Amino acid sequence: MEEREYRTRLGTIRYWVSPGEGIPLVFLPGLTADHRLFEKQIAAFEGKYPLLVWDAPGHGASRPFRLEFSLDSKAVWLRAILRQEGLERPILVGQSMGGYVAQCFMERFPGTVSGFISIDSAPLKRKYITAAELGMLKHTGLIYRPYPWKALRKAGLAVTTTDYGRDLMVRMMAGYTKEEYVDLAVHGFRILAQAMEKDRPYEVDCPCLLLCGEEDRAGSAKRYNRRWAEGEGLPLVWIPQAGHNSNCDAPQRVNALMEDFIRRRLTASI
Repeated sequence: MEEREYRTRLGTIRYWVSPGEGIPLVFLPGLTADHRLFEKQIAAFEGKYPLLVWDAPGHGASRPFRLEFSLDSKAVWLRAILRQEGLERPILVGQSMGGYVAQCFMERFPGTVSGFISIDSAPLKRKYITAAELGMLKHTGLIYRPYPWKALRKAGLAVTTTDYGRDLMVRMMAGYTKEEYVDLAVHGFRILAQAMEKDRPYEVDCPCLLLCGEEDRAGSAKRYNRRWAEGEGLPLVWIPQAGHNSNCDAPQRVNALMEDFIRRRLTASI
């Protein structure tokens, strides 16, 4: 993967690309995670398809970055990066917060995406979240800030069920100070709540696949995915023995499902 950058007025976004044939795959990591979250997928698909993975603004190598942006800002910057790289009609693969970015992207730029794979994410539509849950998203600082850094790092390991997944979380979190980590998390949840409050349609206008770990205990992810699948008529696959980072806990299963989805999209485009 070749590292590149895209400069904004708030900071520089760093991302990685590799060449290939066919539909581009764009990987969008979740909140506080960086591009390493998808290292098992990069290893599986590198050289087969054009790939792009970023460190979202304020994450990993995309720092320093002023936390003065919205979810829509991230979608706009992603669009600019894709144009910069000449990647058209990609499949967006979003884990957790990355899935919300993908939905915002599809709402702002309809008809520009070939497919969407959601990994342990949830719907962006306002109707799927309660007022109480929305309020909690807007005030996560009250929960995060009193916690000692050691306790926060330990809590961060709850998103995964495997030794590999836990080691990866340790490595990713090691790059932050407590203040950086908390500020990033609080900002991320706040802009998510603000995007939901707009009550815009955020339609999924392309083939979609929802993946969710059977052991996902991050918030109400499992409940959201059940309601999302039922409410929008989307296919949902449960990943056995996997947590919130199911692509890390069960990479072979997730990669096989992704490969099948990509091949069906390639067949449909011929």
